[in-house]
Amino acid sequence: MPDTALSVRGVSKLYRVGAARKQHDSIMSAIFFGLLQPFENFRRIRSLTSISDSESINTLWALSDISFDVEVGSTVGLIGHNGSGKSTLLKILSRIADPTSGEILVRGKVASLLEVGTGFHPELTGRDNVYLNGAILGMNYQHVKKKFDEIVAFSGVEALIDTPVKHYSSGMKVRLGFAVAAHLEPEILLVDEVLAVGDAEFQKKCMTKMDQVGGEGRTVVFVSHHLPSVARLCKRSILLDHGKIIADGATGDVIKRYSDRFLDVGTSRKWSEEEAPGDNDVRLLGVELIQGGETAKSLLDVRSELNVQIEFQVYCAGAKVTPALHLFDSQSNWVFASIDIDPEWHNKKVSAGRYMAEVTIPSNLLAEGLYTIGVSIASLEPNIDHLFEHECIGFTMYDPIHGDSARGEYTGDFPGSMRPKLQWKNSRVGL
Repeated sequence: MPDTALSVRGVSKLYRVGAARKQHDSIMSAIFFGLLQPFENFRRIRSLTSISDSESINTLWALSDISFDVEVGSTVGLIGHNGSGKSTLLKILSRIADPTSGEILVRGKVASLLEVGTGFHPELTGRDNVYLNGAILGMNYQHVKKKFDEIVAFSGVEALIDTPVKHYSSGMKVRLGFAVAAHLEPEILLVDEVLAVGDAEFQKKCMTKMDQVGGEGRTVVFVSHHLPSVARLCKRSILLDHGKIIADGATGDVIKRYSDRFLDVGTSRKWSEEEAPGDNDVRLLGVELIQGGETAKSLLDVRSELNVQIEFQVYCAGAKVTPALHLFDSQSNWVFASIDIDPEWHNKKVSAGRYMAEVTIPSNLLAEGLYTIGVSIASLEPNIDHLFEHECIGFTMYDPIHGDSARGEYTGDFPGSMRPKLQWKNSRVGL
């Protein structure tokens, strides 16, 4: 049976919205308050059963009865919409915050990178903060000294390492913070949205390092809104919604649940004739994404060849009906449009009836990211626009780190929505 690195049992976290924090006028008062805090938390929990509707407005359960285990050496993703409880859970795992109820069992030293500059003293230099963070992690001076040059080189802040951290940019702080957390060899690494800060080169280093940490048998818990990054790093993911776990399992299945629940778009959509988009001449009955002969999952490898099936009903005989596919990225930018140019169909008159058009999206064409597919249908000569349904279906593409896609051995983000695997040829032309 695998060893457990983290065990979370019945953890809940209550916040009193707008409640003022207790101010202490002496050290003894603060110590006394701290000793009584566990009893105060218990009293608050019991009092919740008698809270009136008007009082409940001032309370917020950020987490509610969370339970799960994380095996040693695994990399687990935490996903969910803003306010779902991801960051609160990481703070509790990091011992930055205490749960209102429940318990956490942690086996091993924990390093966390939750917010830009977390754990840094602004008046101390980068050098001093490296040693300070090492001490907090339980590392002795000699161990930190041995890793120091490697940490600084990774962070890229060599020129300012003896400058107070308060003069660092947010990107420099998070780079140094991640370098310390990842290189001092904690058994458990907790990371919250590191990839949101920093340039492409840093993101490349970050992804490679987390992959390396996981490969060395250490445990990683990774929070990110960037689903392709979660897919690349994590075999298992946990989906949170309003402080509760609603999915826990293989990352592909969890991302599909996330997409279906929050993005309101899946890989298959059907309409009845009465509700179908269109007019009295043509109506759209269904759109489905196919991979390997069956309905595709919401999370797809960029190396996958995809087929889009478009089913529609033609009511008027003699029209030159032409379906088209429209692909949009996560920012609703038009990636491309493709019109049906099948020579057996294009610019030909058709009889009334039900039809199926199928278009292939080749492998190694799209970059990582979220995409939606829209469908339009028009007639030629005369030109009539029958319908344009913008968000029929959607899917997320990811690119494995160790694959044979266009990324090669590069682990950073690629610009643009397309990433075709083009043919390259090199030759030596001189000394």
